[in-house]
Amino acid sequence: MRKPFIAGNWKMHKTINEATDYGELFVQKLKDEQVDFSKVDVALFVPYIHMSALKVIFLLRGIDVGAQNMFYEEKGAFTGEISPTMLSDLGIERVIIGHSERRKYFGETSAACAKKLNAAYTHDIKPVLCVGEDLKDREAGRHKDAVRTMLLESFEGIHAEEAEFAAVAYEPLWAIGTGKTATPEQAEEMTALIRSVLAEKYGSAVADNIIIQYGGSVNEENIAELMAKEDIDGALVGGASLDAAKFAKIVAFDDSVRKDSLKQVSVKNILKK
Repeated sequence: MRKPFIAGNWKMHKTINEATDYGELFVQKLKDEQVDFSKVDVALFVPYIHMSALKVIFLLRGIDVGAQNMFYEEKGAFTGEISPTMLSDLGIERVIIGHSERRKYFGETSAACAKKLNAAYTHDIKPVLCVGEDLKDREAGRHKDAVRTMLLESFEGIHAEEAEFAAVAYEPLWAIGTGKTATPEQAEEMTALIRSVLAEKYGSAVADNIIIQYGGSVNEENIAELMAKEDIDGALVGGASLDAAKFAKIVAFDDSVRKDSLKQVSVKNILKK
């Protein structure tokens, strides 16, 4: 069974003092919620200026600190960019690539994402690749084709042994920061599509090991229902991750429904054989 991966994306929020206060409170809230880190991976993707301080606070606490973006070159005249070498030097082991806001506001293409994925693997940084359709594609019935194209272009040139260590976050643009959430059925349909596309490219053995998250107005009230779906292995949480208590509750989601659901799926798979 794939280990659930719950991640928070702070985007452009919090001062250093706010970040350190949050870090200390989050550690305590996870204790209060009795989170078992053997059953869930947890990460916070934060602005660059917060990474060092949070690494210290989370040291040996089972919480990873990740970057929200990185450039694909190791060094050079790229003002304002952060290289994979710099992240590695800080001990950062995770990075978000191709977030919808990077694509929308900064013109990031899937071709650029492919270069960033390659750079991440070269430096032993685990990527979280974001893909998802906009409202126009969804309403026109092009959402599956849009996500398939985005996924294949982003994984261009990436080998199977590398892809297996990626996470993919399905984030429908129409559900990010809007308060709207894809229904669990819509989310499962698209995460299942993502896994099937990866299976076509890399084989089912590899695809079955890839973590697929859902991102789009995830909160403590809908996380358990989302996680009960077969192909949803975690969440990339935006706004709700800014509140330490709320995010701790999301991390501590009731996984009994998920276990029951996956048991049923396992039985169905056995019967198919």
